[in-house]
Amino acid sequence: MTSPAALPARLVSRASVAVFVVFVLNGFNFATWASRMPAIRDGLDFSPAQMGALLLVGSVGSLLALPVSGLVVERLGARRTVGVFATINAAGLALAAAGVAVGQVLVVALGMAVFGVGTGVWDAAMNLEGAAVEQHLGRTVMPRYHAGFSLGTVAAAGLAALAAGLHVPVAVHIPVVVVVTTLVVWLIVRQFLPASAEHDLPADAPAEAGDPATSAPRGARGALQAWMEPRTLLIGLVVLAAALTEGAANDWVSLAVVDGFDTSHAIGAAAFGVFVAAMTTMRWFGTQLLDRYGRVAVLRLCAALALVGLLLFGLVDVLWIAVVGVVIWGAGAALGFPVGMSAAADEPARAAARVSVVSTIGYSAFLAGPPLLGLLAAQVGYRHALLVIVLPVVLGLVVVNAAAPPRRDVPVTDAADEAADRAATADAVTDAADDEGARRA
Repeated sequence: MTSPAALPARLVSRASVAVFVVFVLNGFNFATWASRMPAIRDGLDFSPAQMGALLLVGSVGSLLALPVSGLVVERLGARRTVGVFATINAAGLALAAAGVAVGQVLVVALGMAVFGVGTGVWDAAMNLEGAAVEQHLGRTVMPRYHAGFSLGTVAAAGLAALAAGLHVPVAVHIPVVVVVTTLVVWLIVRQFLPASAEHDLPADAPAEAGDPATSAPRGARGALQAWMEPRTLLIGLVVLAAALTEGAANDWVSLAVVDGFDTSHAIGAAAFGVFVAAMTTMRWFGTQLLDRYGRVAVLRLCAALALVGLLLFGLVDVLWIAVVGVVIWGAGAALGFPVGMSAAADEPARAAARVSVVSTIGYSAFLAGPPLLGLLAAQVGYRHALLVIVLPVVLGLVVVNAAAPPRRDVPVTDAADEAADRAATADAVTDAADDEGARRA
């Protein structure tokens, strides 16, 4: 991995810790809401279909906001974008919690839409900052940031379980949590990279006038151009496949275990925990595989693991073997999303627009995946319905080469540059001759 213009190591290290914390807090906010779903359902007296529609509102909010996230980051910078949209994320959750307390469905829906907008742009901005830090570090760290998101969800789920056990109302628990997380976000983003460093070009990239990396269009033109780039769209498909592979397990694996093996809710929850643990572990330690073997080889390995895990889970009628399948599936689902974000940000000057495109494509999985799988599960059962995820995994495998880092050839074509090189060589020869003459004298 190439490194942009050098920054003090301490500054980059602090920025890396800050990005990790921001990912943790993003996951914490998400899981704070998701973990209180039973209380939210009871407070609104919703059916499963109504709860699905409510979740869809949040996904729509994210999907509408993501296409403009690159423009927002270009205007505000990653630091302010994360702070502002973390605040919007928190305001949406607080509003939704208030709506639950007073039983007003429209207020809850409005809060979920606001939450979705905040989440989508926050996600894009923190991934951009993570990619910039990764390039300055010169080694792969993005999967560990995404592991931080997973750790945040686990911590929030534990706190939510405690709050539910103590009968703390949703309207108290959620607002208190999001106020604290928002304050921490605003404090920690002060450690992000300087705004100028977020757009530095790699040191070995061409720096000629008119080079596409340095003359990249910005604003609406740059955003539209990113949607026309084949490589960016193919990376989006890699991320879409990864999002479907991960999201399907998040939504359905516990139900699939309970219904498919006629077992208890506790076993279903444990199976989901096994999936999250496997995915988090792979994200934490997979960075070494990426640095050693490269993106394409590791993503192929992950696709193979996901296929094996899905087939074991969906086709073998023995619970312990299915759980082994869940572990393999979790490891296979771990790296596609973070590696796709790194690939989209390979050229810092165009990173904002490209990450916006890739995020939008990836998030469409959360919009379309759950209802489609739910309809299919009604016909064939949850376990067999999940086998359809094999199709996007294979699609991601077919286009995985798009995630390879772009080649950075530096041809010398300018006559003035060639003359400068010849002059420098001549000066070096003259200096050497002078030194030799001085020694002989």
